[in-house]
Amino acid sequence: MNRYKKPFPFVSLLASFLLINVNAQAHEGNLPSPVQHEDFYDNGHPIEAKVTLGKFLFFDKLLSGNKNIACATCHHGLTDTGDGLSLPVGEGGRGLGVSRDTGSDNDAIIERVPRNAPPLFALGARSMTVLFHDGRVEVDETIESGFRTPAGDELPHNLENVLAAQAMFPVTSGTEMAGQPGENSIADAAATGDLAGPDGVWEQIAKRLRNNPEYVTLFNQAFGITQSEITYAHAANAIAAFESAVWRADKSPFDRYLRGDKKTLNKSAKRGMKLFYGKAGCSSCHSGKFQTDLQFHAIAMPQIGPGKGHGPSGYEDFGREAVTEDVLQRYQFRTPPLKNVALTGPWGHSGAFDTLEGVVRHHLNPVKSLLHYNCQTEPRLPSREDLDSADCYVMNSPSLVAAIADANQLETTRLSKKNIRYLIEFLHALTDPGNIDLRHDVPTRVPSGLTLAD
Repeated sequence: MNRYKKPFPFVSLLASFLLINVNAQAHEGNLPSPVQHEDFYDNGHPIEAKVTLGKFLFFDKLLSGNKNIACATCHHGLTDTGDGLSLPVGEGGRGLGVSRDTGSDNDAIIERVPRNAPPLFALGARSMTVLFHDGRVEVDETIESGFRTPAGDELPHNLENVLAAQAMFPVTSGTEMAGQPGENSIADAAATGDLAGPDGVWEQIAKRLRNNPEYVTLFNQAFGITQSEITYAHAANAIAAFESAVWRADKSPFDRYLRGDKKTLNKSAKRGMKLFYGKAGCSSCHSGKFQTDLQFHAIAMPQIGPGKGHGPSGYEDFGREAVTEDVLQRYQFRTPPLKNVALTGPWGHSGAFDTLEGVVRHHLNPVKSLLHYNCQTEPRLPSREDLDSADCYVMNSPSLVAAIADANQLETTRLSKKNIRYLIEFLHALTDPGNIDLRHDVPTRVPSGLTLAD
């Protein structure tokens, strides 16, 4: 018997090593560059006085028609800048987060807010030029105000960025903050579409702020303006400064990995990262520093809740089509950024999925997921008989479900259970540890003296 082994295949081993190294370099080349201070407005450090003012305004119910709801009600620090519900309980509800109810008697909500409350992480990035699920607020330098919004030419011209432009609109919605016609003068103005007039929504809120001595001082410190110069646009600029400064979410393990600390990701997260930027195809839409292409895609997301009044039934949500009037964009919604994504459920434009694994699996086979969606058990919603009857209207209609399925643009992706776990591990690696506990972002009081919670 020949005791000697065959010569060591050094050349083959070297070739394999080089091939592996080339593949690794190619994978690394798909990764985004790290987030930097200059990626944010004011290099991530707005004027402190403006941030302080914005924090108060964000949590103050003075901005709502009936003085019973604040921006923070649906975007609270204690619920990771969302509310933990599939669809928000807006004006007329009581409580915070998943314990919020639908109100009672004449003060009860009229309907659920039609879309999931989007998280506010990283929205102060300069590259976030398109906001809302349907992109109805976006940067457009061809317009005098600099932004394309539902307000058209009525939008003020002193808004500092698109995040401030976005902050102009929740106060104009009867379901979200304004209230219903007949309840208060702000609701009346909102119902007639009077936003920028001398008795419009924005001016009425500004008058409230001008009549509060503490706010007058705060606006002066933040903007150097006098009492008579305070407008709601200044308030929106301050709210945007607060959101931009405190919720950057740029210190996750993945962020640190991109900055050169290769030990911050465990093996499972690294495998998930390779899948995300490779075989799973996630980065074809969730691209760039904030994992979004800011484009619009139809991915057969289940439609729950009252919808946006679209279609013959009035319970559909046509998404981007309602903004562009392009029927080819029906059921398309903006790719959401993924900073802190593991914290921000439920997921989807309608909050259809209450688990991260559920929404990941939906992306792998959207049509199958849509057809097997259980609208009775999956959504996280406070129950009320009249509201419940509308929640599953679309999902109980085979023809409407088929229309959503037909519009789907995502191909089926096959991943093993182990690879799905790796992918989810990577998504958890997008969580900034500094954003897990946001209690310090919540004030103990607001200048109006109104309560912070019901």
